[in-house]
Amino acid sequence: MKSGGIPRLSLRLLTVVGCGVLLVACATETPEPETAAETEQAIQIRTLSEAEVIRGASANGSPRMIADLLFAALQALDADRLLTPMNDNAYDRFQRVLSFDPDNVIALEGLEDIVLRYVELAQDASRQGLFEEAETLLGRARYVNPAHPAIVEAGDLLQAEKDSGDLFFELNAGELAQRSEAIQQEIAAIAEQARENEAFFLITAPSDDVARWIFSVMREAVSGYRLRGNIELASRSGVRLRLPEAED
Repeated sequence: MKSGGIPRLSLRLLTVVGCGVLLVACATETPEPETAAETEQAIQIRTLSEAEVIRGASANGSPRMIADLLFAALQALDADRLLTPMNDNAYDRFQRVLSFDPDNVIALEGLEDIVLRYVELAQDASRQGLFEEAETLLGRARYVNPAHPAIVEAGDLLQAEKDSGDLFFELNAGELAQRSEAIQQEIAAIAEQARENEAFFLITAPSDDVARWIFSVMREAVSGYRLRGNIELASRSGVRLRLPEAED
């Protein structure tokens, strides 16, 4: 989601960075007001600034500590370090912030984003026929928030993909990078099945170049037959054959 053209994650990072800069400034600049009125004004400005960035920091969790934790948590979230590795993941850091400040908006939104990211990854895995991986990812989402409605929807999608009867083929990334003879034979065999079953193909790959190469090998393998399908970018390479519905 974006706000004013800037991704929400970037906005939160900017907020936390701004907090850190503010706290450093408060720690290093110690002006001595010349009058009591100036002293009162300076205290009011400092208090309002901290409250705007971080609410409810306890004595055991200073605003600076919370700002550092939030910054590290958002970086981990952006790098997909969601629940792992141990002691260096987004979930642990957001939870630590909430132990100091239970109403911290950035930390609560961060936990929500972790769930949604796991759901997104599970949906991608389901569409590629990686059903065990999808189950694992949904299990991690439930660990963060077992009652989240998006998990139920992703579970329904997973079951529907299992029941589809489609054929799924995962392609080895190393073999694809080398464009080896073995991977070309494997892709050619997939094309033969597409022709025999009059199936609609879906090629997934990390780049358009790899996806188009897979298609070129398929097309050459069944020269003269018009393959029907589509290409999607995904983290892994594979081919899905959507079989036509059986007539009653």
